[in-house]
Amino acid sequence: MSGPAAIVIRLTRPVRAELDAIVRAGTSAQRDVMRARVVLLAAGDLSNADIARRVGVTEKTVRKWRARFAAGPRSASLDDERRSGRPPTVQPFVRFELMKLACSRPPGSKAAFRDTWTLASLRAATRKATGVVVSLTEIRRSLAAASIKPHKMRLWLHSPDPDFRPKVRRICALYLQPPAGATVVCVDEKTGMQALQRKHPTRWPSRGRAGRREFEYIRRGTRTLIAAFNPHDGQVFGRVTRRRRLTDLVAFMEDLARRYPTGRVYVVWDNLNIHCGKAWRAFNARHGGRFRFVHTPLHASWVNQVEIWFSILQRRVLRYGSFVDAPHLSRAVAGFSSIRSWGSWRRITAVCSAPVPSAAPASVDLR
Repeated sequence: MSGPAAIVIRLTRPVRAELDAIVRAGTSAQRDVMRARVVLLAAGDLSNADIARRVGVTEKTVRKWRARFAAGPRSASLDDERRSGRPPTVQPFVRFELMKLACSRPPGSKAAFRDTWTLASLRAATRKATGVVVSLTEIRRSLAAASIKPHKMRLWLHSPDPDFRPKVRRICALYLQPPAGATVVCVDEKTGMQALQRKHPTRWPSRGRAGRREFEYIRRGTRTLIAAFNPHDGQVFGRVTRRRRLTDLVAFMEDLARRYPTGRVYVVWDNLNIHCGKAWRAFNARHGGRFRFVHTPLHASWVNQVEIWFSILQRRVLRYGSFVDAPHLSRAVAGFSSIRSWGSWRRITAVCSAPVPSAAPASVDLR
């Protein structure tokens, strides 16, 4: 006894091309390839039994996808239908209330350790707001689905300067198109450079083994680096001092003025208290008014290009260094630019006098 008549399939040229592309593509899922082949063979007036033998499936499967495609003649009709799944146990308004709470500050927060949510505190707050008890697993699942992580906080620095845009534009113009005959230098201080000596020598990396640095250290003092970076020729001029004082900065600027004895000099620096005031008006008067002091916007010292060089110094010298005393740190910082070839960057002058003890190991890797 013959079965039911096979459903007739007619393909338009664009749909046939789309199905052929699915069959030929090496990245297509096997289930999609099987369904596309069934439809293409059905369009060739083959019986369900012949299609089942060629594709390697049952006749029931062939009838299913033949009928599905006939109901909606396009490749999307070969996709799986949306499954109903388990009925939701949490109503949408409860889920929305949970997300609203997770994106707000916990009520009554006064101390730092109470300023972030936990799963238990979120459950209690949700129950108070909606009267519904939500399991911890459901809270975790809901937050993950919405990509909300209330337990994590990142630092963010906002500049409240109302003149942020014009100040940044002026500084960028000095970097890109400085006035003819003028010199632009970025000046800043790197304070609190700690001379840390590791209790045991650092083990440097070898084949198949990562380097190891001793956890315990001894504090041997601190130093401050005052540096000027010329963004146009890459030269760095600096001085290592014991502290950051106005007198130290003025002395450094006098050296900078001797380095650039002629022409206008634009000094880009931040809004530190020692960067402002009558001391610099007197300094400029001593040098014929050649200096122009350009301040970065509030909380935007990252506009200062010398910060990039400070970052390189931190990674290459200070992070993994072991220093027997503060003068040893000063010499390591001073010799950094001469050990490696950094374009035309100049050696930094270290203001220190005490020698490094000959018996102490110098484990600063500057390779």
